[in-house]
Amino acid sequence: MTEDTTGRWRGWRAAAEDALYGPEGFYRRPEGPAGHFRTSVHASALFAGAVARLLCRVDEALDRPATLDFVDLGAGRGELVAGVLAALPAEVAARVRAYAVELADRPEGLGHGIEWLAEPPKGITGLLFANEWLDNVPVEVAEVDSVGVPRLVLVREDGTERLGEPLSGAEAAWLARWWPQAPEEGLRAEIGLPRDTAWASAVATLDRGLAVAVDYGHTADTRPPFGTLTGFREGRETAPVPDGSCDLTAHVALDACALPGAHRLTQRAALHALGLTGARPPLALASTDPTEYVRALASAGEAAELTAIGGLGDFGWLVQSVGIPDPLDEP
Repeated sequence: MTEDTTGRWRGWRAAAEDALYGPEGFYRRPEGPAGHFRTSVHASALFAGAVARLLCRVDEALDRPATLDFVDLGAGRGELVAGVLAALPAEVAARVRAYAVELADRPEGLGHGIEWLAEPPKGITGLLFANEWLDNVPVEVAEVDSVGVPRLVLVREDGTERLGEPLSGAEAAWLARWWPQAPEEGLRAEIGLPRDTAWASAVATLDRGLAVAVDYGHTADTRPPFGTLTGFREGRETAPVPDGSCDLTAHVALDACALPGAHRLTQRAALHALGLTGARPPLALASTDPTEYVRALASAGEAAELTAIGGLGDFGWLVQSVGIPDPLDEP
């Protein structure tokens, strides 16, 4: 018999954990994330191609090891890892050991050379890439009450909220350090401590190489006063309701996640550094090779979407090198 949780009050972290990853959770659905929202991976194969070029740069920095690891953390249905493998030069692809890390079951049709895991492997030598993973690590939500005290927000399965106990301990310390608030009733924040811990654990799996987290985020000077928790269902933004019917996501405090030596940049800057600019092909090509011109024009349009200001280009890339020079750091 299934437990009735509809009237139970819980913090958003526990409620979202069940709603997203429980037995009947959103991410267990057969259609996968692509059935509800569009990431850079789904927007264009050019994104996987850029990640493949980054993996090649990591390979060079590692002096071309006998085995080169690629870990797709938060792999969805394996779209990125499959795209990266397809875009690699044959000599590099022959040395790659590919992992897709995801709590959902392995999808049918995924290449046999891709290992499907619930947790990232340890001892990685290569590239760990987490595309829109941290925003789905559930966090608590805090709200300032009528006397200026930040309190835990409790929620029921139908999305109804009320305020709980005042924040204390590590959560209160995180809020004071990373998202200090004025004592104004109604101000909200997402307590990013679980994401900081999750990212540190992911980076710790690297022996040598590069870890990259890509997500919508904010930093100390751009914190939204009422938080960013929201839901997505079938391509549309919706109210965040922790009943398993929708994605639950909140932007990431990337500066809080960053470890010493990390490098932060926008997706626009990162993809430009990897050779993806969105520049239109020369008009003369339309006369000399019309087919190639049409192909190049379509590719430029896809690249422009991936790097657009006010769109996908605003994603933050958090880059952490371990034992190698940062291949995205400008000299």
